[in-house]
Amino acid sequence: MKKLIFAIAFSLTSIFYLFPQQMAFGAKLTGLSIHPAGAAHWYLMPWKLDERAIFVINPGARINFEYFIYRDIFSVKIEQGLYKDCLFQLGGFTHLGLRGRIFQIGRHSLNFGIGPTFIYRRSWYQIDGYRGDDAFFRGSPEDEWQWRFLWYGGDFEYNFRIAGNTELSVSLVPFIPILVHFGVRIIINEHR
Repeated sequence: MKKLIFAIAFSLTSIFYLFPQQMAFGAKLTGLSIHPAGAAHWYLMPWKLDERAIFVINPGARINFEYFIYRDIFSVKIEQGLYKDCLFQLGGFTHLGLRGRIFQIGRHSLNFGIGPTFIYRRSWYQIDGYRGDDAFFRGSPEDEWQWRFLWYGGDFEYNFRIAGNTELSVSLVPFIPILVHFGVRIIINEHR
């Protein structure tokens, strides 16, 4: 396992050395989850915005670091988020992925990213009324945490350049539930 971690770290640092371009740091507020058909445990969600919990507020934050390997078009992104989930329990995720720009028109751009993501939350089994019938998260009633590892986690990110190297950013995670995040992205060492 140590050899694998070393090989990955060496490969990433070698790529970064060969293609020094630019970096971006970002911070976003987590905000909203969308359950298109309604949430299974709607009756337990204190911050739902409608009766079936199609829209639920999930306050929190995420930070990210992005290293561009080809101009400002392709990058490697590392992200960490912590938030209150739909039952207002602590939840979070860790993501490492490849990103690419779909288009840029003037001050508007749309990016897509994909890569492994580890998602976790405080166990909902501790909440009275939770039936444990959602098959997405792993973990048993005895576990303190529930989790899921996805090889294919990712998002769409719309950015609007407000000034210089600062952009307003909105991300949409297209899984169920759909997640929406709002924030600011700062690009440093820019080569345009």
